Amino acid sequence: MPLRYALCAFLAFSLAAAAPSADGPVVATRSGRIQGLDQGAVHAFLGIPFAAPPVGENRWRSPQPIRAWSGIRSAEAFGASCWQAVSPEGFGPWSREYVVQGNVSEDCLTLNVWRPAAAVQGRRPVLVFIHGGGFNSGAGSIPIYEGRALASRGILVVTVNYRVNVFGFLAHPDLTREAGRSVPTNFGLQDIIASLRWVQDNIARFGGDPDRVTIAGQSAGSSAVHDLIAAPAARGLFHRAIAQSGFPGRRPLPTLAEAEKDGLAFAADKRAPTLAALRALPPEALQASRGGNVIRFAPVIDGRLLPLSPDVALRTKRATVVPVLAGFTADEDSALARDYGSADAAVLEQLIRETAGEAAPVATSLYPAATEAERARSNVQLHRDRWAALLYRWAADRARSGKASTFGYLFSRVAPGPQSARWGAFHSSEIPYVFGTLDAAPERGFTAADRAFSDRVSAYWVNFVTSGDPNGPGLPAWPVLRLEDPHILRLGDPLAPDRLLSPEKLNWVRASIAPQTK
Repeated sequence: MPLRYALCAFLAFSLAAAAPSADGPVVATRSGRIQGLDQGAVHAFLGIPFAAPPVGENRWRSPQPIRAWSGIRSAEAFGASCWQAVSPEGFGPWSREYVVQGNVSEDCLTLNVWRPAAAVQGRRPVLVFIHGGGFNSGAGSIPIYEGRALASRGILVVTVNYRVNVFGFLAHPDLTREAGRSVPTNFGLQDIIASLRWVQDNIARFGGDPDRVTIAGQSAGSSAVHDLIAAPAARGLFHRAIAQSGFPGRRPLPTLAEAEKDGLAFAADKRAPTLAALRALPPEALQASRGGNVIRFAPVIDGRLLPLSPDVALRTKRATVVPVLAGFTADEDSALARDYGSADAAVLEQLIRETAGEAAPVATSLYPAATEAERARSNVQLHRDRWAALLYRWAADRARSGKASTFGYLFSRVAPGPQSARWGAFHSSEIPYVFGTLDAAPERGFTAADRAFSDRVSAYWVNFVTSGDPNGPGLPAWPVLRLEDPHILRLGDPLAPDRLLSPEKLNWVRASIAPQTK
């Protein structure tokens, strides 16, 4: 990379370490003192670096140690989001509060901490949230991830940035040779692990308990949670996990050889014959910073950080065994699948074949298709049942891996907002209710009933972070998911336990989608 890019990153880092602008809480981290924001019941510390800027020769290298600073560094503003294409106005059902706002930069390895302001005896449990975005976009500063409301309930909340798209997941034969015995790719996952090590080293200084860390994520963040459960290098860095809208096995991860082949094709397209030439290119030449993100780069079975895919790690008892809370929204695919809600008979037949395999004749009888209205309803239900099947298969794999509680959910509440009838309980729509960040979008017109519902959902999450069990006083009972008769909690109207699948559907799921559970 040309010197000017590395110099700009260094200057940005130096300026960020300048004295804070106002009085606020001060914490001495291992790298130096930081001053955050007093938000009343909560203290916020924003834009804390947990690794050196991955620029210049550090582009496509494992996260490097942060350089200590003198004086008091300001932690009053979010750091830049990692380099990606941004659409700040939003798209589809995802309005502004769901997407990255502000600047993007390669110098982006920062995290944010919210803690209760009141001092207590002992240390508080910690939630580390990993953002979604298809491993190609996203940031810990997205408005719906704001941790103030959750922290006011008595836990610490940490959100993290990690390298995404080509910067986070490029594989290339030259990188493999350069890495030697180190991890040659999966830089985004390495960043997340580095942030968890930072938590282990520093969170007690904020009043957090390093022995009660819950990792959580949604969409790609949920996939990252499963990757960390499978990664030997992450063992011992967390003690419970929350996986929202993402399960292993839905799409196979590429091998290192496959990813290297794609990396060579990418380099050829950029007319960069060497690794040095790739590193010399400005970030805009590698990934446009405006518009939509094309999902191309994602985690790789590299043989070191990820020796096995997460589902195989579970089935072969090589995964970390911790309590897990996991689930999905009722309309995950409303903005993710082109055929969602289609009344086309051929589309429904193909969907049944893809989902049920050899059990398609049995499954067909469970999805009425005599009229257009029936076919449209069956299409939606089958998409929903596919997610239920993924949850069941993953739970069956967990049962083989070891004994730890599993709590499943279906989030079915439809948030108000533009075209809410079209999108339903769309992918990501549970997050503002979990974080208590409904005020991030006042234009949606959330009601008092929405706020009361959010209060109960947040309570479940905080209970799980605290004890590994979401149940607590004043809340409907959340059953442990058991394979013989799987029940989950429906987070909707009503908020109550429910079957994951009907007995008839569960039979063909066991026979076709999850044959290893027989």
